[in-house]
Amino acid sequence: MGMKCGIVGLPNVGKSTLFNAITEAGAGSENYPFCTIDPNIGIVKVPDKRLDTLTDITNPEETIPTAIEFVDIAGLVKGASDGEGLGNKFLSHIREVDAIIHVVRCFEDNDITHVEGDIDPLRDIETINTELILADLETVENRIEKTERMLKSGEKKYKEEMEVLEKIKSALDNGQPARSVELSSKEKERIKDCHLLTVKPTLYAANVSEDEIGNSEESQYVQAVRKHAASEEAEVITVSAEVESEVAELSTEEEELFLQELGIEEAGLDKLIRAGYQLLGLITFFTAGPKEVRAWTVKKGSTAPKAAGKIHTDMEKGFIRAEVVSYEELVKAGSFAQARDEGVLRLEGKDYIIQDGDVCHFRFNV
Repeated sequence: MGMKCGIVGLPNVGKSTLFNAITEAGAGSENYPFCTIDPNIGIVKVPDKRLDTLTDITNPEETIPTAIEFVDIAGLVKGASDGEGLGNKFLSHIREVDAIIHVVRCFEDNDITHVEGDIDPLRDIETINTELILADLETVENRIEKTERMLKSGEKKYKEEMEVLEKIKSALDNGQPARSVELSSKEKERIKDCHLLTVKPTLYAANVSEDEIGNSEESQYVQAVRKHAASEEAEVITVSAEVESEVAELSTEEEELFLQELGIEEAGLDKLIRAGYQLLGLITFFTAGPKEVRAWTVKKGSTAPKAAGKIHTDMEKGFIRAEVVSYEELVKAGSFAQARDEGVLRLEGKDYIIQDGDVCHFRFNV
């Protein structure tokens, strides 16, 4: 899989509680047990009701969901970019993830002390963003010095690299993340090895109290987070780490009753896991047969051979063609045989771009 979503936040915002709830939820899965790779890394299944429907249609021996990796990153304090607290460790761990879920405290609780003394989501967001921006600024300035020396060689690529670095430096100087700068694919490739922190896609998770779950009216704290996120073209998920930690300990039947009592249709963790999946630019395709129904993860925009390679490298090397039917068309047809009769089960070649929800059978020869 190799795609990681890092959970960041100030101390005492509910970050670790949320991470523990996510991994506990994964541990409760019959089909995809939680697997601890490291004390602060967990792999959990991605909730997808389409798997249940495909299982009903196919009646396989086994059903296997796809998964996503979460990393609980050490809490940040002001001055992290200068090495304060666990700053260096915090920043190095962020460099290793592909996307960021930024947990922001949007609840009041006298028993849980806030590191700054009071609740102010925008201040908290600014604290972390400022540290990430300062760290990136140092990286970019160092790279500019190196590139300036290389410009003397006269190579075109260094001139292009300098132009990109200057655009990013201008944004960082103005307190804007690197991801706010519009770059072409070629420009992104030029600075890829800078491993900038603020270029990573970010989702804000507003951690609210149990009383706010199911309420149609959002608190001023959540509204403030939404307004800020909109300025970055980022998404916001509201979740209660307290509630989710309770839900994670329940059976499926108990969870459904509990959520009904709260007046919500699905657990916040399910929404958060799916949002993290989308944040990483991932989509799901399926394989279905009598032996197993399985969900697979690929990057959006992947070709059919690349998708086949997720199953086995030999399938990518020897790819001939793919039999493809969309999930919706298969469900409407009711069976693969009917889908073939109706002409919605089609043959696709090497240039076909896999779509989310495609049900595939790959033909290959090695």
